[in-house]
Amino acid sequence: MNHLHTIGEAAADSGVSAKMIRHYEKIGLIGAAERTEAGYRLYGPAEIHTLRFIRRARNLGFSVDDIGELLGLWHDEKRASKDVREVADGHLGALRAKAAEIHSMIDALEHLIEGCTNDDKPDCPILKDLSDDANPALAKEVGHKFGYQRVC
Repeated sequence: MNHLHTIGEAAADSGVSAKMIRHYEKIGLIGAAERTEAGYRLYGPAEIHTLRFIRRARNLGFSVDDIGELLGLWHDEKRASKDVREVADGHLGALRAKAAEIHSMIDALEHLIEGCTNDDKPDCPILKDLSDDANPALAKEVGHKFGYQRVC
């Protein structure tokens, strides 16, 4: 007979917190756990393996919806690898888009930092730029009043 794990043991063995295990059960990523007479959840080796799968997928940034789809494919012995690849390719595209957005933010922030005089004066192009994006009409009015120029 396989050893059944309490939720704490399952969390330690899988690397998924007890809170997230309960959440994954609630949203259906894992099936309902067996229960003791006292109502404590029990997990077997298959559930621990599934939790590790979920943890690895989350570490790669897959969404809960994608993980659900991947779990379905993982359990489907007649799956087509192209279906798995499609999910992974879609996620890779989203990651690349996020990476491009982050690189754009880095470039903009580097430009703002380069424009900062780094002295004791109150003028700050970084704050000016943040203010411009917060309320363009008001920022333009305030900028003219205080003589700021947009850095980027």
